[in-house]
Amino acid sequence: MFVAAKLLTFITQPLAWVALLLAMALWLPHRWRRASTALSWGALIVLLLQGWEPLPDALLRRLEQQYPAPARIDLQRYAGVIVLGGATDSSYVWEGHTQPALNGAAERMTAALPLLQQAPRLKLLFTGGEGELIAKGLTEAERARRFYASMGVDPQRLLLESASRTTYENAVLSAQLPGVDKTQPWLLLTSAWHMPRSMATFQKAGWNVTPWPADYRAGLETPWMQYSLVQGAEKWRTALHEILGLWVYRLSGRA
Repeated sequence: MFVAAKLLTFITQPLAWVALLLAMALWLPHRWRRASTALSWGALIVLLLQGWEPLPDALLRRLEQQYPAPARIDLQRYAGVIVLGGATDSSYVWEGHTQPALNGAAERMTAALPLLQQAPRLKLLFTGGEGELIAKGLTEAERARRFYASMGVDPQRLLLESASRTTYENAVLSAQLPGVDKTQPWLLLTSAWHMPRSMATFQKAGWNVTPWPADYRAGLETPWMQYSLVQGAEKWRTALHEILGLWVYRLSGRA
């Protein structure tokens, strides 16, 4: 399943489609010049279209709006907050530095801090192993431990799960930690666009979870002239990966 997830990550990148179309255009024999030209134009169109951000934002917005954060919540009734991995830079970036390195999903990490301040008895369960295909270096749980230590979080409040590599494993392996009762109410903190798959997976695994989304990528609407090849490609990858991932999880009975 983990290798399949990595393959899914590759095929949901629009830039990979551009490369594939160009490769096909170059591979075709000279007598098929017209088809080769059509493929080259197709690659250019895909490349240019992926920079128009209203299109991927519409997909992300649909994901993000499925589980809004509760308007009012009594934190005292919750056992803790579950923070899903995916917000720290790769292990090699941490080497040789003392300062934590977070990526574009940093709100997954930081959004838990106000909750811990408001509810002194709230536990923080971080779940995440090594997301790279070839695992080496610091696990994401260790990176999270270092980050929360730098933020002054009491280590007695931390529960770390360091073996999971997918959302499904997050749900299953976290439930096996000593002292964790998944039937108690927990807050589930992850990116808003990742929340539909996360909620479905954790509930399927028997968790009593309430969504606490962070790391929004799309607002109420996107200006029509918003254009960026870099941002657009990343938003397309994120949206397509989540949508296809949710379908795969449902078909496999994991969500």
